[in-house]
Amino acid sequence: MPILDARSFPSLSFPLCSRTAGLLLAIVFSLCFSSGNLQSAPPRKRANETVTALEEVAWTNAKQIWEWAEPGYQEVNSSELLSSWLASEGFEIERGVAGIPTAFTATVGEGSPVIAILGEFDALPGLAQKSVPYKETPEGKDYGHGCGHHLFGVASATAAIAVGREILNRNIEGTVRYYGCPAEEGGSAKVFLVREGLFDDVDVALHWHPSSINAAGDRSSLARIAVKFRFHGISAHAAAAPEQARSALDAVELTNIATQMLREHVPEETRIHHVITSGGSAPNVVPDFAEVYYYVRHPDASTLSEIYERVVKCAQAGALATETELEVVNEGGILDILPNNTLAEITLENLKQLNDLEYTSEDVTFALKLQSTLSNPKPLMSVREVINRSGETSSGSTDVGDVSWVVPTTGFNTACWVPGTPGHSWQAVACGGREMARSGMTLASRVLTATAIDLFNQPELIKSAKMEFERRRGKNGYRSLIPPDQGPPLDYRKPTTNSSRD
Repeated sequence: MPILDARSFPSLSFPLCSRTAGLLLAIVFSLCFSSGNLQSAPPRKRANETVTALEEVAWTNAKQIWEWAEPGYQEVNSSELLSSWLASEGFEIERGVAGIPTAFTATVGEGSPVIAILGEFDALPGLAQKSVPYKETPEGKDYGHGCGHHLFGVASATAAIAVGREILNRNIEGTVRYYGCPAEEGGSAKVFLVREGLFDDVDVALHWHPSSINAAGDRSSLARIAVKFRFHGISAHAAAAPEQARSALDAVELTNIATQMLREHVPEETRIHHVITSGGSAPNVVPDFAEVYYYVRHPDASTLSEIYERVVKCAQAGALATETELEVVNEGGILDILPNNTLAEITLENLKQLNDLEYTSEDVTFALKLQSTLSNPKPLMSVREVINRSGETSSGSTDVGDVSWVVPTTGFNTACWVPGTPGHSWQAVACGGREMARSGMTLASRVLTATAIDLFNQPELIKSAKMEFERRRGKNGYRSLIPPDQGPPLDYRKPTTNSSRD
């Protein structure tokens, strides 16, 4: 596969109405001035200009990953594209880390500080969508980037390259390491990277996420446990010999009824949701195999573990009542994010300073059409705003949480979707192929780059972030929700059948 490199492009062009005059001047500066003049600029300014120069190749890579839309732990092409791109920029690549074929690290530099930049690239099932403002599924496709991870992985790689060039040119000292993190959507890959000690030498970890808003701050998230309940019963003719059967589907349905009743008796912040992934093939054949897939969430990991055990009892009750056999397949548990205000303030300020988002006329037309499909649309001008989310707890979950319990971590959002667009929707997938996504992705690269350079240049900030980290984490330290003998669930996105028993 050819490697896309910014140096392969003799010139770059951008829609004039989507860039401010200052950004246009930066493009001219980066393309026309000699390397000697560039070397005289401060590292932060020079790295920002590198992001601008890389924007075309970055967008080409993001669109390619958007087209591939590969499932968690199966992102072979996306992982290869990103790792090869980083390798072409002088990064040392280690592939297949933590026993995960599509996970990798890419490192430039040596010594301290070590700044980690996280990247994701997995897609979601059932969300295949063309880049149009109405629902239209591409023929033969199922997966789509409803969480914008095609942008996430590429923006983070762009920032790592920009910082890496400064290190290679000896303008700053230390190490930048990109983490290629697959299967964030339910696969908990970062937990296994943490468990393998891949963050042990890291001083600070940075991440971001596409959204319909720009936001940063000292924010947490929900801890989450993912589990599949598989029931094994006995098949028989549903009309001629029902007494000889033991329905696995009945066990699933009883489990679901029990968990619905459980909702009344759990803490208010709890979230329990499920999908039946296998329930039989024909009404006249009693299913001898059925599976239901659950997520259980709560802001506190210890409370979550208690609630999870009660959910398991619901499944055990379903099996007991139907005389079927229960198989519990734990898909992984992830912790809530441990916030770090020291780092969050730096990122928030950089996001405010660098936000230059503007819609092209084409994207205004697209956005207005798309908004007619949204239940809670927001003003288009809100892309110029930056929201401080300090003190909040997100209603979502991420395996970044486990990283944040072993190294000081901070993240932010940039507006890559039409304001009001929910994540994990066909509308988010549609926006992901538009100019607005490119602009939000580039902004994220610039914020990551600026924040990393600030930390390299001001070691006292890292020291302060580490002190806050130790204070917030307390004496308990890091405790994974995944059993120590459990490996990465590499097949969690593949269809399950009665022969799927571990």
